[in-house]
Amino acid sequence: MSEVVLGVSGGIASYKAAELLRLFTESGHSVRVVPTAASLHFVGTATWEALSGKPAQSEVFEHVDEVAHVRIGQSADLVIVAPATANTLAKAAHGLADDLLTTTLLTARCPVMFAPAMHTEMWENAATQANVATLRERGCIVLEPAVGRLTGVDTGKGRLPAPEEIYTAALQVLEGRPQDLAGKHVVISAGGTREFLDPVRYLGNRSSGRQGYALAEAAVARGARVTVVAANVGLADPAGVDVLRVVSTEELRRQMHASAVDADAVIMAAAPADFRPAEFVDAKIKKTADHETPEIRLVENPDILVELVTARTSKRPVIVGFAAETGDAQATVIEHARAKLTRKGCDLLVVNDVSAGKAFGRDDNEAVLLGSDGTVEEIPLGPKIDLAHTVLDAVVQRMD
Repeated sequence: MSEVVLGVSGGIASYKAAELLRLFTESGHSVRVVPTAASLHFVGTATWEALSGKPAQSEVFEHVDEVAHVRIGQSADLVIVAPATANTLAKAAHGLADDLLTTTLLTARCPVMFAPAMHTEMWENAATQANVATLRERGCIVLEPAVGRLTGVDTGKGRLPAPEEIYTAALQVLEGRPQDLAGKHVVISAGGTREFLDPVRYLGNRSSGRQGYALAEAAVARGARVTVVAANVGLADPAGVDVLRVVSTEELRRQMHASAVDADAVIMAAAPADFRPAEFVDAKIKKTADHETPEIRLVENPDILVELVTARTSKRPVIVGFAAETGDAQATVIEHARAKLTRKGCDLLVVNDVSAGKAFGRDDNEAVLLGSDGTVEEIPLGPKIDLAHTVLDAVVQRMD
């Protein structure tokens, strides 16, 4: 059983922390809620004490005999602040300690995670961004806010991620993953692109985006700032990830180049279409009276992975490619993959044998990880999140 401290700061999203608390307690974790005085305007002490079974205090001078301002942080396996307001982030970044939550943050020797929630203007303010950067550089995990409905009629980036997604991210941290990506920016592509023939039909593929999203979850748990360029993914967004949505290979190409500018690692887990129709028909293609079959001429799409490798400076960022391969009469899966690694020029290539429907849309995966330095690592069948951490282990080694 893990000892979790749930800090709740004063924002309208405070009520969502009750659901996060329930997820922790129902899975057997012991949770001590530390609300700020401002948060009690939204959710009262009685709620936190009833749901956690523990006292919930906000001030240092309550129950002084417990020395709570020191003991709570010392005994925690994880401190998570959800929601984390701009004010709380500022206090944490500057080491202020004027209530029980901020003193707990100073005494904690365990991983600390913040789930920000505020209006878009406050999140994008230069002061807030500087505070977030400071916290990340110190090894704290600061999740990216979600995009959606805010207070009143406002909509934008600043919404608290779904409690279920925050909980999933927290579990990864509780597993003891190293914070070896703290302060790093990891860009990941996920899903499969669509190339439209007409307003209704398109050429696509079977990629669900699950492996890309697992990589995002793993990178967040290791402290990274994560951007996912998602091509037609129907999954719930991972907590703390900045998700950029695209449809076609050209859209994916443009967004990956833009996002990779300041990236420390780029992982091309998406399945971009190799070809696209030479022409797009504005109206739906109809059947003809004589049942004549239309001819569709295809043209080759740019190779995004090769372009990213060519565009980088020195050895930054570390670039990882994915290869969905099947063997044939000419070569085995691995032989095809080795040739692709040489052709692409990336640092690592994750090779999936996709014959007989393997890998696509499943919760588990197996692969072979090839390195440009000649390394070969077989990743056994298991949850996609485990494969993601194995890939990130190799990425971190190459960063150094």
